[in-house]
Amino acid sequence: MILEVEKINLVYRIPLQRRTNFRDVFTSLVQDPMDTLFPNADYLHVAKDLSFTISEGERIGLLGVNGVGKTSLCRCIAGLFLPKSGKIKRYGPVRGVFNTALGIQPELTGRENAELLAHFIYPGTKDIDKIIDEAIEFSELGQFAEAPVKLYSNGMQTRLCLSVISARPTGLLILDEVFDGADMFFREKVSHRVLRLMKSSGGVLFVSHGMEQIKRVCTRVLVLHRGQIIFDGEPQEGIHFFENFDRGVKGTEGLFQFDGHQRI
Repeated sequence: MILEVEKINLVYRIPLQRRTNFRDVFTSLVQDPMDTLFPNADYLHVAKDLSFTISEGERIGLLGVNGVGKTSLCRCIAGLFLPKSGKIKRYGPVRGVFNTALGIQPELTGRENAELLAHFIYPGTKDIDKIIDEAIEFSELGQFAEAPVKLYSNGMQTRLCLSVISARPTGLLILDEVFDGADMFFREKVSHRVLRLMKSSGGVLFVSHGMEQIKRVCTRVLVLHRGQIIFDGEPQEGIHFFENFDRGVKGTEGLFQFDGHQRI
């Protein structure tokens, strides 16, 4: 077993827009002092008694419309967020990749940033210099590896980060839309490298809107909707379910599940 998620509840407090004009605040204070001093707020229930497990060797694709809470759930599993209730049991190291720009220092060179990122991701690794050299070579940045990252395009920066991040396997690997920003040629190249990384890691939780990527790398699919898992099964069937699922909403209505206005 790599991961056990047991009936977690993850809730956000969403404050309503406050009045910024002094006159409006004063008028509101006179008319309804309680509402001004203790404004209403909504609650976003991202995970609602949500449970699932990841076993050794499983590569799980997490599907859901934008705003349904995929990233929040992944960050909760990675330990960045705390659930309101429930338990998350991790059996081994967890590496979550959510933002390839995180921790990048624009004034430093690509190689210097690769060194910082490698020491952060692979602390205590004996062959850290080898990881850095391999990542620089794989990124195909050439002489730009010695240039400040502030001169990089978004695609070049993504190349550098993905090359370092995908260098070594881990226990549970969480990948959240990691290919965004990479050009089509490097995306194909790094996809093969990430696929090898996935297969050599203990387990994988993969968030992507690329259905072909899900088909290619995942052994199982979860579909998230309104804080709950509404499908858990084979990838092809899961993709078909997701693409044909009648969400019963128009536009962005229904992407978020609010519990209604509550007095704080």
